[in-house]
Amino acid sequence: MERYILSLSIIYAVLNIAVGTVYFEENFLDDSWKNSWISSKHPGKEFGKFILSSGKFYNDQNSDKGIQTSQDAKFYAVSKKFPPFSNEDKPLVVQFSVKHEQNIDCGGGYIKLFDCSLEQTDMHGESPYEIMFGPDICGPGTKKVHVIFSYKGKNHLINKEIRCKDDVFTHFYTLIVKPDNTYEVLIDSESVQTGNLEDDWDFLPPKKIKDPSAKKPEDWDDKVCTQYW
Repeated sequence: MERYILSLSIIYAVLNIAVGTVYFEENFLDDSWKNSWISSKHPGKEFGKFILSSGKFYNDQNSDKGIQTSQDAKFYAVSKKFPPFSNEDKPLVVQFSVKHEQNIDCGGGYIKLFDCSLEQTDMHGESPYEIMFGPDICGPGTKKVHVIFSYKGKNHLINKEIRCKDDVFTHFYTLIVKPDNTYEVLIDSESVQTGNLEDDWDFLPPKKIKDPSAKKPEDWDDKVCTQYW
């Protein structure tokens, strides 16, 4: 993984139409984040170190800080707990910003929303999560936004292609899940994908499936059927 700056204005929020309840927000304005964020120490992985930085370029050096992956070709995993919440009958908004100032050619800058059972010091790539969201870049063939939901113990990837930004600038990624089972993905406040959860993820089994025991009758004539149809 190449270096990037995760200037996490991460906001997990349950919003009313007019007034939102912010359940979690982190802007990384100073080194106080080190006191509450927990780095993974999962064995067998070479984890890199996050540092506080504004990067090589910025609008305002103080307000544009974020945590930066400081070493190349490393895994990175850091997490922070916040109080449980329910988005029943309310929209759920997950938003963060990321800057790949190295002009990244292979790496992910996504975030994961876990449940309360996560063992933070043992977090790794196979740790169960509820939502995974954000850009993933690997060569010219993979430049997409992951939107993955866990349902009944299985991770379900969106079945639509959402292209992520692949330049060196800061971009804001926003996922909105609405109580009517629709969703919207925005990049830099511009809508890039909308739809219905049931249509765009394979949460439910198909309405029609092939019967593996079905076979042609012994007197079936392919020629006759082809001519008829």
